Formats: sequence, C-alpha cells, structure tokens
Amino acid sequence: MSLKPSQATELSPMNDGTDVNPSSNTHIDDIIAVRMSRRGVLKGGIAATTAAVFGSLSMTACGGDDDNDAKPLALNFDAVAKNKLDMVTVPTGYQVSVLHALGDPLTATDAVWANDGSETPASYNNRIGCGHDGMHYFGLSDNGSFQANRSDKGVLCVNHEYVVSPYGLHPNGRTAGATRLASEVEKEINAHGVSVCEVTRAASGTAMSMTRGSRFNRRITSATPMAFSGPMKGNTLARTKYSPDGTTTRGTNNNCGNGYTPWGTYLTCEENFTNVISRAAGDDAKRSAKEITGLKRYNLAENKKSSYLWDTAGTDDLFARWSASVTGASAAEDYRNIFNTFGWIVEIDPFDPTSTPLKHSALGRFAHEGCWPCNAVAGKPIVFYMGDDSRNEYIFKFVSKALWDSADVGKGHTAGLKYMSEGTLYVARFNADGSGQWIELTHGKNGLDASNATYAFADQADVVTHARLAGDAVGATKMDRPEWGAVHPTNGEIYMTLTNNSYRVAPTATPTGSQLKPDTANPRYYEDIKDGSTSQKGNPNGHIIRWREAGSDPAATTFTWDIYLFGAEAGAAADVNLSGLTDVNDFSSPDGLWFDKNGMLWIQTDDGAYTDVTNCMMLAAVPGKVGDGTAVVAAGGTPTLKGANATNATVRRFLVGPKDCEVTGIAMTPDRKTMFVNIQHPGEDGSLSAPTSTWPAGQSGARPRSATVVITRSNGGEIAV
Repeated sequence: MSLKPSQATELSPMNDGTDVNPSSNTHIDDIIAVRMSRRGVLKGGIAATTAAVFGSLSMTACGGDDDNDAKPLALNFDAVAKNKLDMVTVPTGYQVSVLHALGDPLTATDAVWANDGSETPASYNNRIGCGHDGMHYFGLSDNGSFQANRSDKGVLCVNHEYVVSPYGLHPNGRTAGATRLASEVEKEINAHGVSVCEVTRAASGTAMSMTRGSRFNRRITSATPMAFSGPMKGNTLARTKYSPDGTTTRGTNNNCGNGYTPWGTYLTCEENFTNVISRAAGDDAKRSAKEITGLKRYNLAENKKSSYLWDTAGTDDLFARWSASVTGASAAEDYRNIFNTFGWIVEIDPFDPTSTPLKHSALGRFAHEGCWPCNAVAGKPIVFYMGDDSRNEYIFKFVSKALWDSADVGKGHTAGLKYMSEGTLYVARFNADGSGQWIELTHGKNGLDASNATYAFADQADVVTHARLAGDAVGATKMDRPEWGAVHPTNGEIYMTLTNNSYRVAPTATPTGSQLKPDTANPRYYEDIKDGSTSQKGNPNGHIIRWREAGSDPAATTFTWDIYLFGAEAGAAADVNLSGLTDVNDFSSPDGLWFDKNGMLWIQTDDGAYTDVTNCMMLAAVPGKVGDGTAVVAAGGTPTLKGANATNATVRRFLVGPKDCEVTGIAMTPDRKTMFVNIQHPGEDGSLSAPTSTWPAGQSGARPRSATVVITRSNGGEIAV
C-alpha cells in the first residue's frame, strides 16, 4: 500500500517502489518461451499447453480439499454504481458506521479528537494512529483469551501505514523546511504502527463499537521496544547503540498489509521502511564494498534524505536513530545498522497487552506488503506467502520447520517462536508454460555462500537480511510490485494482486532504466488517454495472478499459475478488457485482497488510472479455479493464460469510498454479519485551505481522517450472500 498515485504508477514520496533490482534475472517479461509465441497462440499452441498443464488437474494445495468445498456461493446484492461522492457507498439494505478514526482515544479519560491538531505527541500512545491499512479480527472469550468462533466480542488489530500530508496531525500541517520540529516528529512516530482495541456488539443488532478503556487497548508505535527471533537474533547485522548485542530494537514502521496466525496472533508487515531512514553524504567511504552493495540494493544510497526527515529533529536518541550513517567507532556506538532492523514480519499478541512484539527474521527482509498463512493442517508445516511491493521484486514463501499442532492455539508468542523462528524461505520462479518453482534461500545452497561474486553471504542472517540479493542470485522471477495475497479457505489456491505498471514498453521496443517489456504473467501494453492529455502507457489497470501448489503438501516446491482477473474499464478494447468486465464490476489497480471463511474473495483498489470516473472501491467475487479459463493474446501482442471471464454473477462492486481515498484492509466476524473496512487518506489531494474531502465527519471545516468503518446488513443477515 501507499499514497494513491496521481497517475497509474507515479510513485509518491512515501512510496519506496523505486526499481533497485539490477540483476540480470529473467524478469517475468522475459519468460515467453518459443512454445508461447504469438504464432503458437493463433495456431492453438497455448491451448494445447493449457490442456497439458491444467486439463487433468486434480491437485489440492495447502491442506485444501476439493471434495469438501463449501456449498456454492451466490452474490446477493445489487451492484453499487461507480461514483465520486464524498461518502462510503454500499448496496441498498446495508448501513455504514465509523468504528474509529485518526486521533480517537483508546482510553476512557483522554479527550476526544479536537479537529485542530492540538493533541499532544504523548497522547498518541493512547490514540488511534494515522493511515489505516491492513487489519484482523480475533474473537475474545469471556476469560480474555482467543476464541476463534466468537462474533459478538473481539479484539481488532489495525495497521497505521504512514502520516498523511498535508493535514491531519498538526495544527497547520507539516511545517516546511529541511529541519523538522521535534514536537511534530514525535507525534508522527507515535501515530505510526498498530492499534489494538476491543470491539463489542450492542445488545441488539450486528453493528459494533470500540470499547474505550478496555485492558486490551494498546498502541504499538515506531518507538515500541521489540525483540528479534530467528537468524538475526544476536547477529552483528542487528547491533546498534540501542542493542549492542543485536537482540532487540525499537519500533515498527510503514505497516501496510497484514497477516494472522492459526494460534491467534497478529502479523503486521513493514513495507516502505526506506522512507524513514536517512544516510549522510560520504558514508560510502566508511563502509565495506559488501555493505554498500546491500544498502544500494535496498535503495539506501549515501546522501539519501528520508521523506520524513525524522533524523533532523534533534540529537536526542528518539530522532538520531533514524540516520544509518557511520558516526562511531563501532556498530555499538551508532545506528549504522538501524536500516537492518526494519523490513520484517512483526508478531503481536493481542491478548497479552504486556507482551513484547517479535520481529521474525526467518521470513526475510524486504518491502513486505503482507503475510498470509495457508490453511493449517495437523502434522504439516505452517506456510506463509509474502510479496515484495517494489518494482521488479519477488514473491516469497516461508515453510516452518515445526509441524502444526492445534494444541498450540492460544499460546501466543510461545507458539510464534515455535513456528516462525525456524524454517525455510523460498522465492518464486514463474515459467511461461504456466508452471513454477519455489527456490530455496538457505545459506550454503544454490550459491548462497561466501563465494558469491555479487554478495558474499556470511550466514543465514545475511541471507534473510538481504533476501532481495538472495533472490537475484538464484534466478527468481522479477514481478511488478506484488501487493496483497489471499489463500482460498477450501481449495488452498493462492491469489496475489499486481496493482499496475506504467513503466512497460511495447514488445518491439528497447527498455531503458526500469522499463520492462510485456510478458506472459504481465502481458498487457496499451496507451490510455485521460482528459485528452495525460497518456498512461503500459498496464495502468493491473491484474490478479493466482497459483496452485502441487499436491496437498503445503511445502511443495512446484506450482501451476494463471491470471485470475485483469483490471480494466468496461469500455476498453477486448484485448485490454480481457476479463470481460462491465459497469457492474469494472475496476482498476487491485490492491487489497481477502477471502472470507466461505471462500468469497474481496478485492480492494488503490487507483489513479480510473479516478476521473470513480473513487476507489471494493468488489466481491466468487472465484473459480486455476485453469478454468483459456489462452488469449493481450493488447500489444503478448500471449497469456487467463481465468474465466467475470460475470455479474461472479464479480460485483460492493462499495465505493469517499474522495481521494484508498480502500484497504478488511476483516469480518466469524458469523459473517459484521464487516470492517479501512478507508485511507480521504481528501489526499487537498489541503487545509482547500480540502477535497470532509469525510468522515461530512461537515464544513472538518478535517478528513483515515478511519475504520463497520458495515452491517439491515436485516441482520450475512454480508453479500
């Protein structure tokens, strides 16, 4: 997730999507084999390949079982029309309420939001943070423990990705200048991270409200003490002035997508952490060649100033730690390694407010969009899927060493250490024939050792800390900013959004810089003219890829894939609108993705290519299976494998958000009667003097705020069915 771009993939200062992958790996744009040539398509070549790969497919994945699928789903609501209203629009028969918004107090004693930025920095240790993003609902038992099937009372964990500029936290917006005010920076540090709060249903109805003053309510911020698990714990790469032994650190930052565990803990994911770290001019002279390679691969060259400039607010350790420059005689005397302490999966126990969050290093360090578990199966490993949300980066999965035991439900970080501190990290390679492999990223295997010519991997901590370099070394497939993922609860297939890419060139052109040719899994190249002037070339509308693991083994090292849906405007040409979208279900830039327990897929957008027509949205879908579609040729002439076309019966628009927003984050109670959705950065394109939104207050003079909304059905029934 990120700030909504003004064009299809124009990156904001808060988005670290810069191409920093210099490897010569096969990009997914180079995997078009001879058998997948356009001539082959026209003669039925891909159709034959499709039949060979998918025709007799009878596999299950990640514990799914096709013979035990839930009863057929059917969408039961009228599609919401595209619109540019400054409100959350839902189908007839549904209602929306605000659960909490930026600045709302978690305690019973703190003052309510004042709408003028006057709240103190310290108060944000007890207030809802900024930039609502990924979230998850956990049922809460009467004795205060995890109860998976509880719907009337629970704990909701919500990410706060970043501080929205220009308004929100501060009285007059962010003060201009190259040096930040300490008071503003401290408030921003405390507004990042995660909010945990108890939510409860009223005596009647299915709506829920936040329980102010609950003992479970807490904030995890960019200053909260945390501990390492896995290979990085105690490693030299983690040593800082704060933790000379490299076992602990402070803060979680730029928390975008999320995950959860079968044992009942929350996973928050650090994405654009480069945005908060600066590095001084001349710092390369104080570093080894190996260090410089690692820093540049993660987009932290010397003399790079962070977007936030937190390190400029003073010499206090709260601010100085945001500079990765060498200033002392050793790593124990400065924060040269602070950069290595971000970019991880962080586990939070929502049922133990006194617990210290864990950064699980075994799952790798990169721009984590989220962390999605496969279906837990007794006696099988726990598997997590992750995308690196930056151009030309990779898709990863982690397979635990420990095998799942349901007796670990409710054991919090004890279970987390069991399943997430040891295991195998893999990176994906996608092949043009619809097959794929998972390549192991273990020190001493596949060339990941000290003899590697590009980067000498010293140990497993070095491999996971520099997972991008490891992916380069083993020949992983370059992808286009993998965003959210989701695992089907019954058949185990995995879906992941590839939100868009305007840096593509025609198949016959020569790429320059970070430009890419179209490819089988990212096949479209076309030009989209907006307002008669703004030209967006490439794939401005994005698509959703999916894959199916071989057999029923969650640790499988091979898979098959196709493209589930292509985002497009309803009126686009057929080779652009490859999924046959219409006015009831056309969308652009898919981002958030989530399956409910019945297997309905929810798709959210973070768009800049279609916002001249409609605000961002959320759709409900009844997906098929990998291989249910056909072979086609996309705009620009590139062949691909796509899923079955969308219809009004299988994909339908459920929600449209307010002006300038991103629709992101979704959760639901187990009984499917209460839905939570996050609305991020409404009014982003405005200013204090010229606001473009007043949501959620909806009245003149109100500052727009990111917020979590509650959606329920008027008749108290299940959502969407």
